[in-house]
Amino acid sequence: MNNTSAEILYQFYVELVDSYPPIWRCFQVPARFTLEQLHTVLQSVMGWKDQYPHFFKVNDKRYGQASAGSAVEDEGAIALTEIFSFDPQPCFYTYDPAEGWLHRLELNEVLEQPEQAALCCIDGERACPPEKSGGVWGYEEFLERLNDPEDPEYDALWQQAGESFNPEHFDSKDVNQQLAEWFA
Repeated sequence: MNNTSAEILYQFYVELVDSYPPIWRCFQVPARFTLEQLHTVLQSVMGWKDQYPHFFKVNDKRYGQASAGSAVEDEGAIALTEIFSFDPQPCFYTYDPAEGWLHRLELNEVLEQPEQAALCCIDGERACPPEKSGGVWGYEEFLERLNDPEDPEYDALWQQAGESFNPEHFDSKDVNQQLAEWFA
């Protein structure tokens, strides 16, 4: 995706809270995007499969998939510029609240004359944990068990992770290809 107009971009840093070593990404999106579109980008750059609920939290406000009577504001109606233009506050993104995958999202830079594509993942480290691996602390145990061929669930854990799973691997080219397909 080439940036053909003078579109303003937001460059973000996102980290999976309490992950050690840190699992993080640096990416940029058009400032005109909504929180709903940012959710889709986060799913891609982090490596999640969008199988579970999510929400954003900025200060005391929650944004997500709003429904009648919910205390969550509609993420599709909130542009990133409404959240990050004046006094950018840390934004938290929770994916799969039952497992507690909490991400801290920070605006790194506002790019008015970007050199890269409007929507891209710039860098990152480490693979996304497999879905249903128990949150950050469960994931640590999950990794220990993957390294123990004597574990009675060793084969099932590898099946859950995927045969090619490498917790240290991250490739921004794969993410950028997926983003190009999703936002074509």
